[in-house]
Amino acid sequence: MLGIEIPNAKILITVKTYPMPTPRYEEIVCTAGLTEEGDWIRIYPVPYRDLPFNQQYKKYDWILLNLTKNKKDFRKESYSPKKMFDEKIDILDSISTKDGWKERKKITLKNIYYSFDEIIALSKTEEVSLGTIKPQKIINFEIESTDRHWPEKYSQKMEQYKLFENVNNRRSLIRKLPYKYYYRFTTLDGKERKLQIFDWEIGALFWNCMENHKYDEDKANEIVKKKYFEEFSTKKDLYFFVGTTYRFHKMGMENPFSIIGVFYPPLERQLSLQL
Repeated sequence: MLGIEIPNAKILITVKTYPMPTPRYEEIVCTAGLTEEGDWIRIYPVPYRDLPFNQQYKKYDWILLNLTKNKKDFRKESYSPKKMFDEKIDILDSISTKDGWKERKKITLKNIYYSFDEIIALSKTEEVSLGTIKPQKIINFEIESTDRHWPEKYSQKMEQYKLFENVNNRRSLIRKLPYKYYYRFTTLDGKERKLQIFDWEIGALFWNCMENHKYDEDKANEIVKKKYFEEFSTKKDLYFFVGTTYRFHKMGMENPFSIIGVFYPPLERQLSLQL
């Protein structure tokens, strides 16, 4: 059972969503991970790109920091750095994939939902808002175009922040993704679902492909789809880290979840015995 205060919280980071500007906190990354006991923790807000370089944790880093329950968020897994933007984050260690993902799987796959209906039901009765889903079948990976620029109010807010806080080295707003990415899939409940992917990793892949292919968006999206649909569906043992958005969860939406991270260890193939 998690308390109101968690001093020296040791968290394995498994989720970093694509940075989003907000009127209140400038640019924020939603971070989530697991305790050593396997409890999910959401850490928000984190101004990730403005952290000192030695505190900019990566996925599958163990970090140490003091946390306090986010009183403005009813979801039981939601915590904030105790000193907010002044909280020091220590990076303790990192879990590599050299062992075939065994250590990562040991920690992240302690509690798996095989039916999306189950986690949706728990979100309404126990305020569960984070979890690991095992899709039964990946039907498609879909790409939709969206607005290419952040609303003007975010840029204006950033300039005001620089002016009044005298922040000369403040980063400019991160580039907005001009596309939305979705998985269409089923779980053991048999229902087909379409969920948007908010993982920072997919955004980074798109921009890397753009730079490597002379900013050809069609080519970049072709590579993104090949990786997330063809490769992950056939060569990986695919899982989704899912989380609710505060607004949709509070509104009681039928399904308040989205995909906030993708976990893709290699498939374990059994060798046939030679007779």
